[in-house]
Amino acid sequence: MEERARSCLLRSRATLEQDIKASYLMDHMISDGVLTGVEEERVLSKPTRREQAAALLEVLLWKDNRAYISFYNALIRESYGDLASLLHNDLPQLSPEGEKSYSNGISPTVQAILSEGGVPQRPVVFVNRPALLNKVREKLYKLQNAVGWVTVFGMAGSGKSVLAAESVKDHTLIKECFPDGIHWLSVGQCERADLLVRLQSLCFRLEQSQVSEAPLRPPSSLEEAKERLRFLMLRRFPRALLILDDVWDSYTLRAFDIQCRVLLTTRNRSLTDSVSGQRFSVPVESGLDEEKALEILALYVNGKLHNLPEQARSIVKECKGSPLVVSLIGALLREFPERWGYYLRQLQKKQFQRIRKSSSYDYEALDQAMDASLQVLKKEHRELYKDLSVLEKDVKVPAKVLSVLWGKELEDVEDVLQEFVNKSLLFRDCNQRPYLYYLHDLQLDFLTEQNRSQLAELHSKVIRQYQQAYSKGLPTSVDVECLYWYRFLPHHMARAGLSKELYSLMFSLDWVKNKAQIMGSAHLINDYVEYGAILDQENSEVRLQFQEFLSLNGHQLEQRPFPDVVQLALSQPHSSEVYKQALLQAKERANRGQLYLDWVNKSNQESLSRLVLHPHQNSVYYACFSRDGSKIASCGASKTLRVFKSTSGEKLQEILAHDDEVLCCAFSPDDRHIATCSSDRKVKVWNVEKGTLLRVFEDEHEEQINHCQFTNTNRRVLLATCSNDKITNTKLWNLNKPTSQNTMFGHMEPVNHCCFSPDDTYLATSSNDGTLKLFEVQSANEWKSIDINSFFPDNDDETGVMVKCSTWSADGARIFCAAKNTVFMFDVETQDMMLEIRTSRLSTVQYCQACPNSQLLALALSHYTVELWDFEANKRMAECSGHLSWVPCVQFSPKGSLLLSSSDDQTIRLWETERVHTSSAVALKRDFDVVFNQDDITVVAADSKNRLQVLEVPSGNILATLLGHTKTVHHCLFTEDGQTLITSSEDTTVRVWRWRTGECLVLKGHKEPVRKFHLVGFSSSSPALLSWSFDGTAKVWELSSGKKLQDLECHHGAVLSADISLDGQVFSTASADKTAKVWSCTSWEMVFLLKGHKACVRSCRFSWDGKRLATGDDNGEIRLWNMLNGSLLKICSRESKDSMDSFHGGWVTDLHFSPDNKVLVSTGGYIKWWSVERGEALQTFYTTGANLKRIHVSPDFKSFVTIDNIGILYILKQVEGGQL
Repeated sequence: MEERARSCLLRSRATLEQDIKASYLMDHMISDGVLTGVEEERVLSKPTRREQAAALLEVLLWKDNRAYISFYNALIRESYGDLASLLHNDLPQLSPEGEKSYSNGISPTVQAILSEGGVPQRPVVFVNRPALLNKVREKLYKLQNAVGWVTVFGMAGSGKSVLAAESVKDHTLIKECFPDGIHWLSVGQCERADLLVRLQSLCFRLEQSQVSEAPLRPPSSLEEAKERLRFLMLRRFPRALLILDDVWDSYTLRAFDIQCRVLLTTRNRSLTDSVSGQRFSVPVESGLDEEKALEILALYVNGKLHNLPEQARSIVKECKGSPLVVSLIGALLREFPERWGYYLRQLQKKQFQRIRKSSSYDYEALDQAMDASLQVLKKEHRELYKDLSVLEKDVKVPAKVLSVLWGKELEDVEDVLQEFVNKSLLFRDCNQRPYLYYLHDLQLDFLTEQNRSQLAELHSKVIRQYQQAYSKGLPTSVDVECLYWYRFLPHHMARAGLSKELYSLMFSLDWVKNKAQIMGSAHLINDYVEYGAILDQENSEVRLQFQEFLSLNGHQLEQRPFPDVVQLALSQPHSSEVYKQALLQAKERANRGQLYLDWVNKSNQESLSRLVLHPHQNSVYYACFSRDGSKIASCGASKTLRVFKSTSGEKLQEILAHDDEVLCCAFSPDDRHIATCSSDRKVKVWNVEKGTLLRVFEDEHEEQINHCQFTNTNRRVLLATCSNDKITNTKLWNLNKPTSQNTMFGHMEPVNHCCFSPDDTYLATSSNDGTLKLFEVQSANEWKSIDINSFFPDNDDETGVMVKCSTWSADGARIFCAAKNTVFMFDVETQDMMLEIRTSRLSTVQYCQACPNSQLLALALSHYTVELWDFEANKRMAECSGHLSWVPCVQFSPKGSLLLSSSDDQTIRLWETERVHTSSAVALKRDFDVVFNQDDITVVAADSKNRLQVLEVPSGNILATLLGHTKTVHHCLFTEDGQTLITSSEDTTVRVWRWRTGECLVLKGHKEPVRKFHLVGFSSSSPALLSWSFDGTAKVWELSSGKKLQDLECHHGAVLSADISLDGQVFSTASADKTAKVWSCTSWEMVFLLKGHKACVRSCRFSWDGKRLATGDDNGEIRLWNMLNGSLLKICSRESKDSMDSFHGGWVTDLHFSPDNKVLVSTGGYIKWWSVERGEALQTFYTTGANLKRIHVSPDFKSFVTIDNIGILYILKQVEGGQL
């Protein structure tokens, strides 16, 4: 061995001895031929793991360079990557011949790449299949310069996975075709939520290599995960290979249709018909030929082929070419080399009768081999193996989970598992630590059949053992073991029939909190759907309450830092079980000094949706009104088209329309026909009344068809379709012709949506190429193209912008389109952008539609809600909540009076537009004042017509309406006796009202809008008023006469806020020039200039003792200053930015100290309470709307009142039991 390599081993000796498990490493070194059986025995004779490690290193130091490299490779294979890195720099150089002869040509570099990407190791006994291997590699070379799919297909147990893993163990192939790495994902049969978990883990693994960046939150939906993966593969790993092992259906495969290089193994040859890109396939139809099977047996018994006994050929014949069965028999013969005849007779017995045979596989040989393998286990180990019947297919479990299940020490469990692995009864994934163990699908089938009558009892055992291990409470770590319990505990309870345990688990706020934090809300919502039937037997209302809580707060639960679930739950209706549990926990925690707020005036609002329909047994992708508004058609993942009455939901038609998911449906202008389009690449036209098929267009689109729409008028009826095709993606059809009438050329990427202008002159198309194009219908020529990419200039590190959809204004003069979290409005003639509506960064706009007869725009959002916006005023008018999953589509009725939304939660909801967007007759604005008088609360707020409304709460009686201001009212304030009201306005004036009589005094002098003012008590006889304005000045007025006492030029920018200390000695101003200033009220000179904010300083407030000043800016940052010397004391809210790219969901607009100066409350996109001493957040209250302007605090700091930008009034009371 080279001297530097030996020195490196000696240097690292102590670390290696402490960590490695010698028995695992020696398996690899023996197969590399660098260690002998005698040496292995000598090492294993040592009593402890550490002494075995020391003995192995002692042997190694006397070996050559190949032994050093073999040891290094074994470390990588066994996931000791951190230890391998200690040896990496001193790896000795081998000649090319040495590299080739080494470990079947797998160099350390290749081994490291494959290990990092999760590619499984070779099985214990491996036989090369060069002809098949070369075929797969030949196809993989075709992906060198273009994206596409290579499919390896064959029956279960034919060795597809081993072949796929082996095909990429080639240095030249990786270097030339896949320099960005190889990434393996075991897929298997999976539901929507399981698929999301797999995508999340793949994204996490890919993001782990981006060390410099902060970890991203896991994607919360399939669409978001697909988008994240698309970005990672396109931008970060453009020449990587993604290997998808054991894919069952086209729905799953489409989640990976992201324009990358894919190798997949499957039993279904035609799967890739549903995806885009070039496709190649390699059949593995026959399993092993006789010679290869004999070779495996020879390797197991350490013999030569010609020395095998005569029964060997008969055994191979009975194994029917299955590598799995041959391995099971081989492992038995290694242990009992005299039993060739015995195991042949066992295989020939055919005693097992499967309850459910599979046409693609002969199970009998496997059953006999499995039975024979189990007979040689100790009785105790047979029982332990039986427990594995409860595992799910394609799920890998760590030894710790089995340690809980078997009630044994971890080391004992690992020894038992090693025995199972040696006998080919179990497989081990060594790509990560701790190691994960799993069964082949066919082995699990065998176990399930064998123990079918005991399955419920076996699942019960899992629950009993879990309850014993976690008697003190739920697991809280985030390791693989913990993940297993959060993912599968409800499954085991359901399969065990333990419905009571399942209720108490899933109707528990603690379970919701922990699982949401560890796995995200999507998986949790899926549990309530999946086990809904069992939960509903106990209480369907409670199940819905938990499901609704998660759907409405799912986007909050994806935030990091993770929000306080108890506080979120306190916003649920008082009758909800979620609220009741939260209140109990809040009271208990309040006793320990924690702060919680109860929203006392929330009404138990009935959901505003007028009608909820469950038309399909699966996600609803699209729904639309007929042209006369009397019917609704819907379609989705269930492959069906349904038509029902829009008034009652009564079903009129149900048609099994396509062979795959139906993505869109559309009524013809006369409502006699409906068109449907699908992932099966067909367009069909149906007679609505009879439900009969009139026409099929099936040969022209080669990829899935995303959208279809008829013209709006009867003049000349045409149907437009758009698809994932690269060039011929947008077509026009005349129903009387067998082929398309026209193809619109222009987009080179998939087109997601198309729609005709109101007069049918133009067709708008939205594409993944980041453009919105307008085509002339008559000529099919491109008329205009708008580059939406250009409106996301900071998009360098993300995928290209996908334009989701577009919609025309009723007059056809403007067009809207949705991309990412934004909707843009353009003037059709000039292409000028006239409006930009940006929603939360945590959400994406799935769909948008303009109302046919008003200025309303409906947006369907990924965080389960529908929003209504007034596009003339650029104002969000309403939020329609109620869906429990993604909302892919939203549509207005022809008259605009109804709005429908369809969702992945299998429902369609109908909303009354008028009722939703004017839930109160006059929407209150966010500028208001409150008088707390014992139990009475009086509120004043300006309404949308600049009238001042004085209201009594909670009755809602209007006590007075005051007219006078000509523009928006910015601020209103009652004097201490509640008799006088002062207001300031955009019209540059301040008005002083005797509100009961309507008398008014007007203060004029400011040149620009007066945002706000403060009362100043210079002397009890003559109260004064401090006002400030966008004109950069502050003025002091005598309140009784309206006389101006002082006029100060304060800042170069607008003065946005001011405050006066309690003793009236100083006042502060905060400005758009990013500074705050403190002034003397006697000399009117500046005392302190406070610098440091990086954005407009929007708010400021003195503490009650005058020792501190708090200032808040437009980045959401709050600073606390010392008023003795003007120094900075603390910066609050430095943890992390949120979805609004702010520390506070937006600008910090208002601040208040508690009377003891220990707590600070602030408003921004939501409300936060802070510890003044530590500068840390104590609590956050998320309002339904955002952009809060101010908050009113009762004198005891126990009640808080605010209004959000939708006009919802919040009266929050501190949950009693705790002291602030």
